Amino acid sequence: MDTTTTTTVLPNNGGRRRLVLLPLPLQGHINPMLQLANILHSKGFSITILHTRFNSPNPTNYPHFNFLSIPDVGLQNHSLSDFANVIRLVHHLNTSSLHPIRDCLARLMLEDAGVSCLITDAQWFATQTVADDLKLPRIVHRTSNISSFLLFAAFPLLRDMGYFRPFSDQELKSEAFVPGLEPLKVKDLPKFLTSDPVGSCELLELMVQATKQARAIIWNSFKELEEAELPTLRHGFSYPHFLIGPFHKYFPASSSSLLDQDKTSISWLDKHSHNSVLYVSFGSLAIIEEYQFLEMAWGLANSKQPFLWVVRPGSIQGSEWLESLPDGFLERIAERRGYIVKWAPQQEVLSHPAIGGFLTHSGWNSTLESICEGVPMICSPCFGDQLPNARYVCDVWKIGVELENGLEREEIESSIKRLMVDKEGIEMRDRVLNLKEKVNICLKKGGSSYTSLEDLVNYILSF
Repeated sequence: MDTTTTTTVLPNNGGRRRLVLLPLPLQGHINPMLQLANILHSKGFSITILHTRFNSPNPTNYPHFNFLSIPDVGLQNHSLSDFANVIRLVHHLNTSSLHPIRDCLARLMLEDAGVSCLITDAQWFATQTVADDLKLPRIVHRTSNISSFLLFAAFPLLRDMGYFRPFSDQELKSEAFVPGLEPLKVKDLPKFLTSDPVGSCELLELMVQATKQARAIIWNSFKELEEAELPTLRHGFSYPHFLIGPFHKYFPASSSSLLDQDKTSISWLDKHSHNSVLYVSFGSLAIIEEYQFLEMAWGLANSKQPFLWVVRPGSIQGSEWLESLPDGFLERIAERRGYIVKWAPQQEVLSHPAIGGFLTHSGWNSTLESICEGVPMICSPCFGDQLPNARYVCDVWKIGVELENGLEREEIESSIKRLMVDKEGIEMRDRVLNLKEKVNICLKKGGSSYTSLEDLVNYILSF
């Protein structure tokens, strides 16, 4: 059901500068963009959220924003599952939505002379031409981290080096580093490129080129986490970079979830001791095979560790939800052993004292939220930026372990014990708690993110 409303903006809006923010209509992109909107609103800007009706945010959760819907072209009555993959969806949005976006922006600029900036998700690469046409400064919001972006920027180099081809059995297991892209390993690339190597490369090259044409980039990250990558980033992209994250830590947890959150997960966690429960969630997009689901189920059960497991409806191929679980499995994990929900309030879950680990797909939002709450991770990346995220978690920051062989019950069981019981896991928890403290410091007055946000505000006011 489309709950979108369009609010007419009063001219000049009382003298406040107006920013227009355009999120990509996917859960992991909508959340940080709305968090960014809240941050900028708190700094005195008026906010208009320009959005598709497809996967539209709920305006009633944000009464302090104006919402302006873009007429969808070719998306009516569609869901994400109707698109073969995210690559196809992003291409469709960038080729079919430009005229509606331009018309909406032009009308808004006539109604409000205070519109001073367009902030778009980096995947809206084609909107740079719209911004140029309207003489409206465009700033890119990158929803992932610097490390993954540098990998995307290197795609032409990877292609020239011959990585866009079938891999041998030896290469599929190779621990060798990709030259110039350390700590990424050769064995990471096949998983990265499996879905659509040609389409992925084309889309990412377009995204990188359009990002180079923007005025600046806003990052949902913080300097202390990725300081080693900043010189390389600034060498290739010489304009301003504003590391003002983690976005979600500026305000109490609020929901822009497209799925209903099961709050009973919190009351279930209340029954458990500190650091005893493993949280398991693969985010809003990942889909796994039935045999992988069963391997996960048995790995979790055999670990003898309490677990809270998010199983998103439709995330298992060929199943609606839990039908493929073996007879008696739910009874075996009943009471305090295990709890399965369709969706959970993740920020609240990760901040709960009972949580001692996170089995994750390594999406950036999940990774950052886990760091912010001092929770070590078991990484099972599926595609895209999840690969470099997992590699940094395990090999650079050393705050997690990776499932090297995919979803196999024995490795899942042993990894849970490594993380939740063994000395190795205690050391990981100490390191991630140290990063959590750095998050707290960077957001305080004088901290790196606090200062970068002040710089961003002044930069926008200079337009």
